[in-house]
Amino acid sequence: MEAATLRRRVQILSESGLSQLPPEYIQPPDLRPSPPAFSGGIPVVDLDPSGDPLPEIRRSCLDWGAFYVANHGVPLRLLEEIKAAGLAFFQSPMDSKLRFACDPNSAASEGYGSRMLSKEDGVLDWRDYFDHHTLPESRRNPGRWPDFIPNYRDVVVEYSNKMKELAQNLLNMISKSLNLPPSYIEEAVGEVHQNITISYYSPCPQPDLALGLQAHSDMGAITLLIQDEVGGLEVLKDGEWVAVQPLSDAIVVILADQAEIISNGEYRSAQHRAIVNANHARLSVATFYDPPKTRKISPALQLVNKQRPLKYHEVLYGDYVSSWYSKGPEGKRNIDALLIEEKSS
Repeated sequence: MEAATLRRRVQILSESGLSQLPPEYIQPPDLRPSPPAFSGGIPVVDLDPSGDPLPEIRRSCLDWGAFYVANHGVPLRLLEEIKAAGLAFFQSPMDSKLRFACDPNSAASEGYGSRMLSKEDGVLDWRDYFDHHTLPESRRNPGRWPDFIPNYRDVVVEYSNKMKELAQNLLNMISKSLNLPPSYIEEAVGEVHQNITISYYSPCPQPDLALGLQAHSDMGAITLLIQDEVGGLEVLKDGEWVAVQPLSDAIVVILADQAEIISNGEYRSAQHRAIVNANHARLSVATFYDPPKTRKISPALQLVNKQRPLKYHEVLYGDYVSSWYSKGPEGKRNIDALLIEEKSS
């Protein structure tokens, strides 16, 4: 492993005892974190079968684009096991971790890395990660995942399968909340491509200058996320950042850009970011539920009318992914590029 590649590991920088942030991690003044204006957190939707979650799901998708789900059907011990497996990996010796390093020349390769985007001139996130390609099963190769942590591979497979079930259930309910057939969004997405990314945010010497993950909306259909008790996830609502307080028994649901397109803009994908702190490492696990790159995504025609005209151009998902990785997310500029200009009357 080249020394330059090794230096890009945030955990190595953090553990070296540096007192000042390297310049490539310093965010521009207007993007630096500040105390959230509101810390009440995102809505919590109870999926208990005895109730009707659809009204709360609709409200949450309209107002936030993000919400917690409780009584989600995923075993709580599995949520703890996937976090423990990830923490064990990042606490392992560097030579063991580097055996599973990402391809440094590919922006979206599987494995252990730090740099997500392909452009070289952007500010870097204060984060290391391990990305797993988990669905469809033809992409799933546990041989590319750590073999030195007991049960790691089995836990990732079980977690992948449970997250698929939950994502399908949620997409069905989101479809119904839009008065679409229950399977509409799932069929529009096609054969799901699922990635599971475990992120590790090391203590940062100047957390007021850096971000663990820059502000962005996710590119796919839906994201399911859990975080440890340290917290650090923030969601943008009405121009203000809201801290998402950790709930150990709940899962964060984040609407992504393709869901916004399918809803013809009725629901908004959630812009979110991760902040860091000086004293504690933080760990999160994000499960991305995305279309295949060959899939074309367009608004549901049932949601197009005089009151809500067609809002987005159709897009080939592979082109959308290429734009996201090459230009960088920068909030929601990638989905905004698909907006159809309104004709003046």
